[in-house]
Amino acid sequence: MKRRTFLGAAGLGSGGLLVPTWGFSQAGAGTNELKIPELLSGTQENGRRHYRLQVQRGSSRFFPDLDTPTIGYNGSYLGPTIRLRDGDDVTMHVHNALGEPTTTHWHGLHVPARADGGPHIVIDDGATWSPEFRVMEHAGTFWYHSHLVNRTGEQVYRGMAGMIIVDDAESGNLPLPWDYGIDDIPLVIQDRRFNRDGSFQYVGAQSDIMTGLFGNTILVNGTLDPYFVPRTTKVRFRLLNGSNARTYNLAFSDGRPFQQLSCDGGFLDAPFEMRVVELGPAERCDIVVDVSDGNPVNLISLPMAADSPYQPRGMMRNMHPVNNERLQILALRPQSGLVRSETLPPELVPMVRFEERGVDNTRRFTLGMAMGMGMGGRMGRGGGPGGGGGPGGGRGGMMMGGGGDMFFINNQGMDMSVINETIPVGTTEVWEIFNDSMMMHPFHIHHGQFQVLDRNGIAVHSHERGYKDTVKVGPGETVRLVMTFDHYTDTEIPYMYHCHILEHEDNGMMGQFLVV
Repeated sequence: MKRRTFLGAAGLGSGGLLVPTWGFSQAGAGTNELKIPELLSGTQENGRRHYRLQVQRGSSRFFPDLDTPTIGYNGSYLGPTIRLRDGDDVTMHVHNALGEPTTTHWHGLHVPARADGGPHIVIDDGATWSPEFRVMEHAGTFWYHSHLVNRTGEQVYRGMAGMIIVDDAESGNLPLPWDYGIDDIPLVIQDRRFNRDGSFQYVGAQSDIMTGLFGNTILVNGTLDPYFVPRTTKVRFRLLNGSNARTYNLAFSDGRPFQQLSCDGGFLDAPFEMRVVELGPAERCDIVVDVSDGNPVNLISLPMAADSPYQPRGMMRNMHPVNNERLQILALRPQSGLVRSETLPPELVPMVRFEERGVDNTRRFTLGMAMGMGMGGRMGRGGGPGGGGGPGGGRGGMMMGGGGDMFFINNQGMDMSVINETIPVGTTEVWEIFNDSMMMHPFHIHHGQFQVLDRNGIAVHSHERGYKDTVKVGPGETVRLVMTFDHYTDTEIPYMYHCHILEHEDNGMMGQFLVV
């Protein structure tokens, strides 16, 4: 999209914010070739695989003649795709040249707490953090990003994120698209807002905290209005919702079906035919689409259905047109003479089911929001477990009228000095997550992968029965999941659980647990 076209179609809001007067559906359909992040495979040294990242500030040009101050790993915006292999012993060297403290979290990986990169593992400016761990994962698509307490949202928004691909022996011989950058394509999907000078606009109003920050411009791998030219009849897209708050309902513009291969942490038992896949913040899945007809087609995000269980309720529904736009994501323009891809296998990798029978413990978590809006009180969706006030400082520069956190788990805001849960190593637990607020929260657990049992007592669909580390919980909904806490213990450094709407995480909706 040319700069004059964007500016001519945009109205200037307060503070010089670019606010398009047209809808997302009228955005361009492929002006810039999709950037493919560099593949970082590491180097083998003394029996370990070493990966080197530098967090740094830079300048990115999303629009012609406008430079945007950004943050990246080994570059100006986002980071390389890290390729790991199950069973490898690895050392990740993360050097901080940012000019401020940060952290780097390996989202979805099963690693020791001291290597997890949560908010207790701060990398000071000028320092290098070198965690070591053994890769213990099924093949899948993961990611890495900042996790600095109270600052995660802003640092990720400015570019601190990248994808991780894990390979394993079990899936390596499956006839799937595996050629990175050719028919195996990473897509880091983000929404951003820009000021008139080209800089990012981050948190301009209290509604940006309450709903999470929604942008008016889509970037994919840091590319504005991207297109991709398939060379093969089938293309695998590794989809990552890297946005701070937005949920995407991904589909193709002509309604063609596609095959979902995986969810967050690994393959499903078999390919599952879909026409729409819904990804909340931090969720991932791999899909394969057939473009053998040679026709151009767009990957889009559809408006959320009015009756979706994830629609906001009450006053939250009126605060922001949350997820109700039709968005252009990526234009596909197949080349002539496509190379024929192999037929997808009828089965993928058999999953190991976590059994609910014989679990060692059940824990219950209630997600709540402060809806007093200046009255200083806490109020859940129905004034139930989320009710009651309490002291505490606001986060992210936002405070309720009477002070205190804006978001809670079990009526507590995040406190770095408080361990909320202690879990014996080797146990399997059921966690019941109840959303007592008026909007959806994507609930993420560090330490590894879980499996979703049911939603309000109803078993989940096949495409959601894989390995997960983040799960959407709609307003008034109870989601039950099962997870085993094995291998690693630490009596000092905790793992986190939290909402992955990053403005919610930064403003209190996070807790901590030890595995001992």
